[in-house]
Amino acid sequence: MPLDFTAIDFETANSSPASACSVGLVRVRDGEVVATAGWLIRPPVGHDEFQEWNVRIHGIRPQDVLTAATWIEQFDRLCDFAGADVLVAHNAGFDLKVLRTAAAVTELVCPPYRSLCSLQVARKVYDLESYRLPLAAAAAGFAEFSHHDALADARACAQIVIDAARRTEAGDVHELAAGLSLRLAEPPALVAEVQAA
Repeated sequence: MPLDFTAIDFETANSSPASACSVGLVRVRDGEVVATAGWLIRPPVGHDEFQEWNVRIHGIRPQDVLTAATWIEQFDRLCDFAGADVLVAHNAGFDLKVLRTAAAVTELVCPPYRSLCSLQVARKVYDLESYRLPLAAAAAGFAEFSHHDALADARACAQIVIDAARRTEAGDVHELAAGLSLRLAEPPALVAEVQAA
């Protein structure tokens, strides 16, 4: 199998994991970036207050999303881009929680995505003082990007996984994870089913 995956990054309006206000998506096929997409999102009602701390981090303000598609309106577009890919993110637990929580509060069914964390990959492959995205991406040859821009962050974490696969001679994300003694995270429902069996 080739090195195929979709890297994803969310920015949030506040501390609620349902408050997605921006997404970046990067499709990788056979170890090469073949498509990118990113857009602003109007967070779900009840999760749409912009907190000063978050605005300071990513620079997105309430007025910036006034005419953006709502979470419900853009959800199919996001899922169509990702397809059935394994999703890759830096601190993937956060981004997958945003995806699943925003879907849950808007009563949408989130596809059963599996994920690989580029932060965990970086910790196994590089010897760094810090594994924050800018430093890990620089180690992967992707420096000087606009950190906390969702698309730039997704592109950076895609590069980490591409570089790690090259260094470890892994043919796909499954082989990469196994070779680094990591596991692809399963969707919560699937985990519950396995535990109940």
